[in-house]
Amino acid sequence: MKALTAWWTRLPRDTRDSFFLLGVITAVVAPHAGHLPWWSSALTAVVLGWRGLLAWRQRPLPGRWWLLAVIALYTGMTWLTLRTLIGREAGITLLVMLMALKTLELRARRDAFVVFFLGFFLVLTQFLYSQSLLMAVWSLVSLWGLLAAVVLAQMPTGVPSIAIAARRAAGTTALGLPVMVLLFVLFPRVAPLWGVPTEAIGKTGLSNQLEFGAMNEIANDDSIAMRLKFDGPLPPPDQRYFRGPVLTRFDGKTWRAPDPRPSQNWLRGRDELGTSGPALRYEMTLEPLRISVLPLLEMSPGTVGNQMVVAELTFTRGPELQWVASRPITERLRLEGSAHVAWRAGERRVRLHLATDLELPADQNPRTQAWAAALAAEPRFASLTPGPRAEALAAAVLDHVRGNDFLYTLSPGRYGETSPHVIDEFWLDRRLGFCEHFASAFVVVMRAMGVPARIVTGFQGWDTEPQDGYYVVRNANAHAWAEFWVEGRGWVRSDPTAAVAPNRVIQGLALRPQPGVIGQINPTLWRAMRNGWETVNNRWQQLVLNYSRENQFDLLKKMGFERGDWTSLGQVLAGVILALAVAGAAWIRWSSRPHDAWSRQRARIAALLARAGVSIPAHESPAAWARALRRQHGQKAEPAAQWLEKLERSRYAPGAPAPAWGEFRTAARMLRA
Repeated sequence: MKALTAWWTRLPRDTRDSFFLLGVITAVVAPHAGHLPWWSSALTAVVLGWRGLLAWRQRPLPGRWWLLAVIALYTGMTWLTLRTLIGREAGITLLVMLMALKTLELRARRDAFVVFFLGFFLVLTQFLYSQSLLMAVWSLVSLWGLLAAVVLAQMPTGVPSIAIAARRAAGTTALGLPVMVLLFVLFPRVAPLWGVPTEAIGKTGLSNQLEFGAMNEIANDDSIAMRLKFDGPLPPPDQRYFRGPVLTRFDGKTWRAPDPRPSQNWLRGRDELGTSGPALRYEMTLEPLRISVLPLLEMSPGTVGNQMVVAELTFTRGPELQWVASRPITERLRLEGSAHVAWRAGERRVRLHLATDLELPADQNPRTQAWAAALAAEPRFASLTPGPRAEALAAAVLDHVRGNDFLYTLSPGRYGETSPHVIDEFWLDRRLGFCEHFASAFVVVMRAMGVPARIVTGFQGWDTEPQDGYYVVRNANAHAWAEFWVEGRGWVRSDPTAAVAPNRVIQGLALRPQPGVIGQINPTLWRAMRNGWETVNNRWQQLVLNYSRENQFDLLKKMGFERGDWTSLGQVLAGVILALAVAGAAWIRWSSRPHDAWSRQRARIAALLARAGVSIPAHESPAAWARALRRQHGQKAEPAAQWLEKLERSRYAPGAPAPAWGEFRTAARMLRA
């Protein structure tokens, strides 16, 4: 460390300033590395490294032809990668290029200010991708660095030092924070302005299709999918299912959602939902999932008919009872919902509408289909009516899972490498898998026995201990289960995973791989650290990111307004702006006045003499003022001149007493008369 400090102090001052600016630029550009093309980040690093090498060796900056060549390369790569030079991704890519290349053209102060303004704009664009607490802190640090660089650019070379510039920038930032907080709290939130920033961080793996064996990819994603707070009792553990995409079409390996076109709805039919018993009410904060289905706790009837609106995004209840939006969820949503543990759906479905829930590819998984046909032909099921028969067949399949050495594991290996019949390989040979393997095989077997069935994906369960009053559902809680249709009863949920791994459902345990190094050393400490950080992040989301128009209106009511509305908000905002303007004017006036005792006394002397029609130069001494008074007014100015000479002696002669201020006021009054 000492060697590094010594090396830094030996560098020329302009080299240190250049290194400081390059470090600030790196901090500004770094958050964009995750969403820009990889070559953009690499080329930007090369350009900044080139500029640092030139500063270290005190070499001249490159000529314009070099810059034009790099610009042409960068622009061409942007076009080849994004097929456009317009839009968010292309625009930010080109802005990063301009900021990096401008460092190779820092020949005048105006060039530095171009870099600063590009940096401020790029800090702002970071919030188009993430509004997390870490991003806010990082942006604040980047802003501080840019302000320090501005201070350095305003001063002569070497004055002030980087440390002094950083302190001045910190003071400026601190002065601006209260204004920023006031504007955040009171500035009107008008859509879609406040809905522009989005976060594409969803890693749930949930989509409108499910490839056999692909769901284990989310086992490593322990990030939060949603947070819940219940207004009353919790649902029982075996009812903590969050309904997401429903999958009905199967090609032998991949499950897909039904055709989304409205013209196909008549072929699918629509499940009618009936609920009973008290409703479970809860508050949900949903992270961006990048799916178009809102995973609500089963069953959620909705607020108005078959539609609900959340943050100006309209969700419609689909035929399979999932809530679907017209676009993926790319922003954080906060909503209040209700759910019923007791529900019935699809009782009145006709056979035509159930046809799609019986389809199987004829040339796929022949052994499983034969096994299912043999089970359905057993005499014990022959005398049952359709409804009890479907339930008895489902119970027999689950008994088969419990008693035939099936194993729930996150590492079953890949299916389909030796045979195209993946269900046959799982159900009759290897018998190793997790939720999607069991749900897929269960639905195939039920369909092969003539019972309509489908797969439902979503989330199941949550962390056992709440954080800050919220129950946490993680992406690793993603789950797949099945539904089969019973005549006279409708759709019945069946989770074959519970037959082989009951703890996965009863305790709501998430899919989790082996813990990392820290988790293996001290799992309790690791969980405490993770939960502490997630609690702080939740406070940030609830108090800052979820601060809405309704929160503003509630604040106005607490401030004493009869009702919170746009008029009251405008009055408060106008009052705050006026108060800030008055405070700023008062600060400017106060800071322009002298603040040491001698300067204040000189100003009072000049004011008194000015009233008497005497103008004295402020830069001269009191003795010079006395001589000027005698030349201008003669004997009449003698009392004031003598007092000024006493003031001169009191300031510069050792032990001389200071003259009384009242004597000068009397002399100045006589002179004015």
